Amino acid sequence: MARWKSVGAALLRVIAVWAVSTLTMLALAGILPDFRLQSPDGDSATRVAVTAASGAGAFGLLSALVWPLLVRALLLVPAFVLGLLVFALNGSLLLLALNLIPDGRGTAEPETAVVVAAVMSAASSATSTFLTVRDDEAYHRRLVRLADRRRRRLGGGDGRPQPPGTVFLQLDGVGHDVLRDAVRPRGNRPPLMPTLAGWVDTTHTLTPWRTDWSSQTGASQLGILHGSNEDVPAFRWYEKDTGRVMVSNRPTSAAELQRRAAARTGHEGLLTVDGASRGNLFTGGAEELALVLSVAARRGRHNRSRSGYFAYFRDPANATRTAGSFLAEVLRELGQSTRARLRRETPRVGRGGLYPFIRAFATVVERDVVVAAVMGDVLSGRTAIYADLVAYDEVAHHSGPRSRDTHQVLRRLDRCVALIARAVEHAPRDYRIVLLSDHGQSPGATFADAYGLTLEDLVRAGCGLPVPRRAERTPTGAEARETARAALRRPERAGDGHCPSDTGSDGYGPSDPVVLASGNLGLVSFPDVPGRMSREEIDRRHPGLLRALADHPGVGFLLVRSERHGAVVLGADGAEHHLDTGRVVGRSPLEVFGEGAVAAVRRTARFPNAADIMVNSAYDPVTGEVHAFEGQIGSHGGLGGAQSHPFLLWPVELSPPTRPGEELVGAERVHAVLRRWLREADGPQIPRQVAAAAAAAGTGTGTGAGPGTGEESRRPGPLAAASPAVPPPLPDKTR
Repeated sequence: MARWKSVGAALLRVIAVWAVSTLTMLALAGILPDFRLQSPDGDSATRVAVTAASGAGAFGLLSALVWPLLVRALLLVPAFVLGLLVFALNGSLLLLALNLIPDGRGTAEPETAVVVAAVMSAASSATSTFLTVRDDEAYHRRLVRLADRRRRRLGGGDGRPQPPGTVFLQLDGVGHDVLRDAVRPRGNRPPLMPTLAGWVDTTHTLTPWRTDWSSQTGASQLGILHGSNEDVPAFRWYEKDTGRVMVSNRPTSAAELQRRAAARTGHEGLLTVDGASRGNLFTGGAEELALVLSVAARRGRHNRSRSGYFAYFRDPANATRTAGSFLAEVLRELGQSTRARLRRETPRVGRGGLYPFIRAFATVVERDVVVAAVMGDVLSGRTAIYADLVAYDEVAHHSGPRSRDTHQVLRRLDRCVALIARAVEHAPRDYRIVLLSDHGQSPGATFADAYGLTLEDLVRAGCGLPVPRRAERTPTGAEARETARAALRRPERAGDGHCPSDTGSDGYGPSDPVVLASGNLGLVSFPDVPGRMSREEIDRRHPGLLRALADHPGVGFLLVRSERHGAVVLGADGAEHHLDTGRVVGRSPLEVFGEGAVAAVRRTARFPNAADIMVNSAYDPVTGEVHAFEGQIGSHGGLGGAQSHPFLLWPVELSPPTRPGEELVGAERVHAVLRRWLREADGPQIPRQVAAAAAAAGTGTGTGAGPGTGEESRRPGPLAAASPAVPPPLPDKTR
């Protein structure tokens, strides 16, 4: 009886969707001049209605049968192109459906067909969704059918319980303090993130962790997913041995970083066994991929990174719905940026050009595809899933970490988490949902806005090289130039815009430095000098450069390598901190940056790819502000403030990430924690034989820090000791 009732409800839904599609087609035929459903001589109302019903039915069948095949055939088309091509394909299906109408009464111009198809898809999708949501039993049955299908495919339908799976959701750029405030009531108003507010201190525990010096997604996610972020000094850096600039969000660079990490650790990553990687820079060793940058440059049948697009866009209604949200987000950004200009809000950066579209892609398209992919993974019972939702990070860069714009994004992220949690309730196995972030963001005006010149201007001025006239007119630019002139003993000449570039008495000639920025971390390299340039050599070549940088009010400290003292941190007024010996001259420039700053800088100092001069901007501990060397008023990448303090929100049934009173430091340590949690669920993240071989070879696949990092002596002891001898009992259901 229940089965027949289910069939009857499904049939009624099909009829209702067909009726709405027919009415939509009739309305569009009356509105659009290039779309008609009758012969040139005219037809009766009944005949027009029959024609509309035939066209709507044919379009629905083609969408259900042909559309998935078309999208799969176009899987290798670039993502943005596929998103646009969806509408052309949808319009083509409508034209084909009109040609199937008897007597040829349905006609439309191609551009009109695209509009009609999009509106009809949206109307039918809205109707189907409304009816399904209203019918909770139907929704439940559909999810259970999907779960049973996966269970039979895995051979798990024999009644034996499966160990829990794990979903790792990365809320990119959401700092610990931002999340803590977002789950608290705001006076008489509810929390910004009510779903997570219901989890904190009930089913989950909120814990901060501290990043490495390079507080950005490239270093953090590489360490979290692959267990090693060794020799990743920043988001972008210049490699002297290869002569190229590495940028973490370039596919070729991401692929190379992943290869290097795997070579160091001896394993492919956290997600090697039955894992899925969604929206990340790196695969984590997973075979199921969607929107993963490190494999985006691959071509051919082995590249499955765009499979998430197929799963999402094979329903044309998804494309229509996402396109509408995309347009709304573009308009929202234009309105918000206009309001910021009219109110003369400060700090503020330019938000024109392509940025509204980039923001809409990150906050709408990427979000929708990733969330849909994760829900599919959960319903299919995959063991380990790691997904990155980048919306907050993108908006906070341009609007500020605690602006009203980011509040809207946090609300939407909370709804995304709620959707995934709802899917977990219908999954074929229990799931533990772990939320985490890769870094936070620190506010502050850009270095250029605060001081009228860029870091590159300041470096070139300190080297006595030409700089733009706008930089020459700023007090700091003039001061740096004068310092260089005095050190080089070269007098100012009337009308001379820069110091002469003649070879000095020491035989060196000035070289154009490579100046790169990663948030409030700057990197200065001299490409014509092989190897890392020493402090003494820099002083011989450019006698005024280091003092011009260290004494600048917008610079917090420099890291250089001394031939006599090893790694040395330089600050204003001659302050120095010798990292290898601990000797401090004056007041340590790192003191204001808080606990852990010395260890973080010391670790980076031994990276082969550390720049000749590493520059960290000034930090105000009262306001928490830093000065990004990029065009960002919410930044991360260096030391100073909230950017170094992301969060970990973990289910209470898991073992604590650290011993009592111990701080969780570094992305490699977070990797060890996540790997331990997978073991507790009897779901190892790497094949056991690989782990055993790696442990025997001492390659660092154990629970300690990554191989060869030297962190064993500087960081707290191995995490294995923090794991209880007997894993805690597993819950009936993790939300």
